[in-house]
Amino acid sequence: MKLLSRTAVNTVVGISVLYTLLPVLWLVLAATKNGDALFGSDLLSWNGFSPLDNLKDLFAMDKGIYGRWYANSLFYAVVGGALSSLISIACGYAFDKYRFKHKEKLFGLVLAAVMVPQTVLALPLYLMASGTGLVGTPWAVFVPVLFNPFGVYLGRVFSQGYVPDEVLEAARIDGAGELKTYFRVSLRMLGPGVVTVFLFQLTAIWNNFFLPMVMLSDQKLYPVSLGLYTWNSSATVSPEYYPVVIMGSLLAVLPLLLAFVLLQRFWRSGLTAGAVK
Repeated sequence: MKLLSRTAVNTVVGISVLYTLLPVLWLVLAATKNGDALFGSDLLSWNGFSPLDNLKDLFAMDKGIYGRWYANSLFYAVVGGALSSLISIACGYAFDKYRFKHKEKLFGLVLAAVMVPQTVLALPLYLMASGTGLVGTPWAVFVPVLFNPFGVYLGRVFSQGYVPDEVLEAARIDGAGELKTYFRVSLRMLGPGVVTVFLFQLTAIWNNFFLPMVMLSDQKLYPVSLGLYTWNSSATVSPEYYPVVIMGSLLAVLPLLLAFVLLQRFWRSGLTAGAVK
């Protein structure tokens, strides 16, 4: 019976792994093929093997605008994700460690905001950006991603699990002010939380599509996701876009993989925050 149960579990896990990896495998193989091999579904042979040509075409297409899109995405996702994680952790820390009027009611609003889909907020954000003259600028995409309700919630959880009140009291007795206590003591303890929120926000911003589509009209300001979408739309008329779209999609995955590989030890420890005391 145990053997049967283990076999069933392994089968389910194997199917899940295949379901996850097969699209990635197809993307890797398709990115190495030219247009003829791609349209002929000849992915498992050496025919049409031209990854370097696809790479050169990618960065030469439309005067090399893909490199600009890539840089834009790095700015939006890396800088925005880092600032967002610091803001979220600081807010969560404040909700945990300080007492102020209507604290729990305000935190309830934060939790309610977590359940609001981002697409619902696109129109209000557009109207606000339009009123301040930010529409059509990078700030229309950059500023909204700095504030993440889910990150604030996680920040409070991490603060409860990683920062003992006794340590803060000891720092205050030693004469440290609140800001010094936070930056010198608490923020170091909250390192796994900062990394975890950063990874969540990095992924969300990097894959963000709808907000840039609403806010931006200049293609030079597009992130990779929106830029590849415009190329893919053009591919129905100009098939030469298909190989570069696939190669561009493969390159677009690399920063996320690199971030998770380099920061996974912090991320794993962060996910267990508060589980063991």
